[in-house]
Amino acid sequence: MQLGMIGLGRMGGNIVRRLMQRGHTTVVYDTDQKAVAALVAEGATGATTLEEFVQKLTPPRAAWVMLPAGAITEATIETLAALMQKDDAIIDGGNSFWQDDVRRGKSLRARGLHYLDVGTSGGVWGLERGYCMMIGGDRTVVDRLDPIFAALAPGHGDIPRTPHREGRDPRVEQGYIHAGPTGAGHFVKMIHNGIEYGLMQAYAEGFDILKNANIEALPAEHRFDFDIADIAEVWRRGSVIPSWLLDLTASALAENGTLDGYSGYVEDSGEGRWTVNAAVDEAVPAEVLTAALFARFRSRKEHTFAEKILSAMRAGFGGHKEPKKPDPKK
Repeated sequence: MQLGMIGLGRMGGNIVRRLMQRGHTTVVYDTDQKAVAALVAEGATGATTLEEFVQKLTPPRAAWVMLPAGAITEATIETLAALMQKDDAIIDGGNSFWQDDVRRGKSLRARGLHYLDVGTSGGVWGLERGYCMMIGGDRTVVDRLDPIFAALAPGHGDIPRTPHREGRDPRVEQGYIHAGPTGAGHFVKMIHNGIEYGLMQAYAEGFDILKNANIEALPAEHRFDFDIADIAEVWRRGSVIPSWLLDLTASALAENGTLDGYSGYVEDSGEGRWTVNAAVDEAVPAEVLTAALFARFRSRKEHTFAEKILSAMRAGFGGHKEPKKPDPKK
């Protein structure tokens, strides 16, 4: 099957590679023509303009936009829609706000175009591990593009089957779900990322307590000098709190137990805020997720070892780099 990809960054480029490894054909476009050339060398068809990009896609077209949420995604989808024809499909696989999806879907539907919002989790490891996808949009279009989603998904792997799932959608066990109508995919991904904030904060605070267990303020007999890299490692093996986030933490600590390469300045990419806003709209108490978001705000004023743990995890799963510190002399 053919897919067009706009945006060849950390995830977009690897989505293309995973599809090509599984026998699909791709057309790629990015304002960075070096990124285009790299994928052309691996078998993709390149385009130098959006017009050329659309021309090289076979109707009914499917174009995946993998750009930062906000103005650039909005402008790209609007330009792309003006070039496409009836029954073509536009997929937003970034982290757009779900209410923007509802608005876009309605506008594109009136023009005879289909729109899918695909919350995509997998970070920089997706090429190897596959991508967990949460899809919103019309079922007929989701089913039409199923070969694409199936190729990108992780598959069953070695995860044991959950009992009592007989008769349910088998795609879910492969790592992708049709979550509902337009907007539903990014809503589910938003909550996924909100939960991620909470999990990361719990690990970060726990390791910070372990690190400070030998401070002089404690009685000598109550002090412990823990090897936190080893504790992270042992928790990965048989405890009740293992996760990929813990795997990344253990790896970072094994490399540098004091995480000297991280300042502890932790950004948030939007989904945490939207999750808290959704909780307010629904009058749902979300104390942990809200506190985790606010902890990130605090990290930009004062840094603890917990924030270094958060930075290490973000770098591990998403390749997120800390921003450069402003020069106080300027």
